[in-house]
Amino acid sequence: MQLSPFVPNQNMFLPFFVFPSCYQSCRKVKIFAPNIEQRDVVNHLKGSPTEEKRNVLVESARLARGNIQDLAELKASEFDAVIFPGGFGVAKNLCSWAVDGKNCTVNEHVNSTLQAFHSAKKPIGLCCISPVLAAKVFPGCEVTVGQDKNIDGRFPDAETASAIAELGCKHICKNVNESHVDNANKIVTTCAFMCKAPLHEIFDGIGTMVQEVLKLA
Repeated sequence: MQLSPFVPNQNMFLPFFVFPSCYQSCRKVKIFAPNIEQRDVVNHLKGSPTEEKRNVLVESARLARGNIQDLAELKASEFDAVIFPGGFGVAKNLCSWAVDGKNCTVNEHVNSTLQAFHSAKKPIGLCCISPVLAAKVFPGCEVTVGQDKNIDGRFPDAETASAIAELGCKHICKNVNESHVDNANKIVTTCAFMCKAPLHEIFDGIGTMVQEVLKLA
């Protein structure tokens, strides 16, 4: 099994939750990120943007420990599946959802990668906010970003589900430790940090997403 996950996010837990399941089950795992400038750079101590400029591929290389390639070099024919770990970097850098919501644009290399795997009938895994990529690129698909209501304050971004529905897709409500499989499109999604939950529950949900992707591969 050969798997291609992405790392352009601003939540360091996500890749480290995704990678273990991938490495345990796959013969080869390769990591990619787009070679583009970040939309912004945030001082997380102060919670505010800075004037600094950074590159998505260079920053992603920190998490991948340097073992990473430019997304433009990815060939779907060389892999059995692709996974997008998610994180706010997806909404800022892989697309413009953070600014434009459902009217966002998707990075050209991200779009072409999704289209290539989908056309080849190879599974696509997405977690956290990254299911919105599928909603933009594949009208009519089924995804989950958790719940469509802010139940007990655990789903503060529940309106994302409504935006997904407005794009012509079907949002499936799932708990944080679950994933949803759209068998027709071979798309597997889980909400991860879209839910305010203990880390072990998020880890479990991501684990189910990875395993369902591998079942489809």
